[in-house]
Amino acid sequence: MIFMIAITRPRAHRPEFEPGQLVTHRRYGYRGVVVRRDDCCKADDEWYRKNQTQPERNQPWYHVLVDGTSTCTYAAAENLAPDASQFPISHPLVDSFFSGFENGIYIRNNVPWPID
Repeated sequence: MIFMIAITRPRAHRPEFEPGQLVTHRRYGYRGVVVRRDDCCKADDEWYRKNQTQPERNQPWYHVLVDGTSTCTYAAAENLAPDASQFPISHPLVDSFFSGFENGIYIRNNVPWPID
């Protein structure tokens, strides 16, 4: 009898979204546009402990401008899904970070994200 053993490796986290892509938050339902991606959570421990959902820190996290508000959120990849509507969003900072909107995607300009 031959036994085969499957070796599983930790899943490598690849970016799911790029700046300019429209997303929807899976839990809270808001729509938004990704402005910047971090390869892992760069928020400090105090902020992370206050986060109600506390998703894994070692995955891509995204700065998202939220539609219909002046809010920017910091969301883990596991909490975001592609936005199916493909409609532009309304946010006062859209024109600061994007130069246009084509085929459901914002075109990111060269203005750096202010928080590193």
